[in-house]
Amino acid sequence: MKPTSITDTLTLPCGAVLKNRIGKSAMSENMGSRGYTSNEKFNRLYARWAEGGIGLLITGNVMVDRFALGEAHNVVIEQGIQDANLPHWAAAGKKDGTHIWVQLNHPGKQSPKFLSKEPVAPSAIPLKKPLDRLFNTPRALTEDEILEIIARFAYAARVCKESGFTGVQIHGAHGYLVSQFLSPSHNQRTDRWGGTLENRMRFVKKVYLAIRKEVGASFPVSIKLNSADFQKGGFTQEDSREVIKQLSALGMDLIEISGGTYEAPAMMGAAQKESTQQREAYFLTYCEEVRKLVQSPLMLTGGFRSAQGMNAALESGACDVIGIARSLAIQPDFPNQLLSGSAVTSQVKPLTTGWKFLDKTFPLEIIWYTDQLHFMGEGKNPKPKKSALGSVLSMVYKLGKNAVKKVR
Repeated sequence: MKPTSITDTLTLPCGAVLKNRIGKSAMSENMGSRGYTSNEKFNRLYARWAEGGIGLLITGNVMVDRFALGEAHNVVIEQGIQDANLPHWAAAGKKDGTHIWVQLNHPGKQSPKFLSKEPVAPSAIPLKKPLDRLFNTPRALTEDEILEIIARFAYAARVCKESGFTGVQIHGAHGYLVSQFLSPSHNQRTDRWGGTLENRMRFVKKVYLAIRKEVGASFPVSIKLNSADFQKGGFTQEDSREVIKQLSALGMDLIEISGGTYEAPAMMGAAQKESTQQREAYFLTYCEEVRKLVQSPLMLTGGFRSAQGMNAALESGACDVIGIARSLAIQPDFPNQLLSGSAVTSQVKPLTTGWKFLDKTFPLEIIWYTDQLHFMGEGKNPKPKKSALGSVLSMVYKLGKNAVKKVR
């Protein structure tokens, strides 16, 4: 049998077919218009990526509640918001047979102070220092509020389908609300939504089932999950494997494996072992373990830099789709180069402002790479030589302006 490679198609459980095995993992664009709508910048950006040859595009996180934002310029899909550009965004991302899925998200406590005076979460537990400088202590959600958020995910998924997007992804990783429900360090509830793992995973299962009811059996529904939180007392690999088993049994079409949170950003490649760096993928060993438990297609994201590393992961059978993100922010044609057999590697490099305090306080990687997305959204080319310090100072300036004049 011919070994699986990045050039192969993939048929998902719902029947949808990805034209190759390279997928763009979500990166928050943070460039929505006033009123929480998308705009032509999204169309330019996603058309650029679709033309770059990728098989699957997963959008940056689209929020399900205008009063629960991760960034000031998130796009929001909820009742009462009419976004006339959504079909144009979907059409741009579908060029050349590309799939474009919307990542749906609720930030929970990870909503900055200038946006949320009192954010909500499973429990009233603040983020650890120094992040508590940026995020307020949350209020615990009520039962009715939990059910309302589940309904919001389902409504947003239906709007995505009606707008022409080819799938949706639930953001269940990186410390956002779904991840908070799964983590015993963040979820210390004593009702049916907390305590045992079965209770802690109830929220994500209900979100998935509500979405599936709205979009039907033939529409791709995916989830991005942490392999672990990499924090003492947090969501463990054992927990993660059990959640994946149950979601797979429910019919999830693609499970993306990542890891870490703002408090322990393993998804950015921090403190990786040399053996892990050689295999490129940060969470490959974990993915190999999951593959023994489930048949659902797995997308592995984090660390891939070359076609050799990608094909090796696929040939091993550990995963079915290769997820890349930051590389595409500075090399939008990276997939075409990889698929052609060119000896190309990712240009992603460690970033620093030169000030340790700034590097620890601000999500530097997110800020700098978001700037690159904005360049492409404006019809320009990425600027890999842009100063990391310049990106941070620009964000601090914008935060100051937004704190005085909120986008709401």
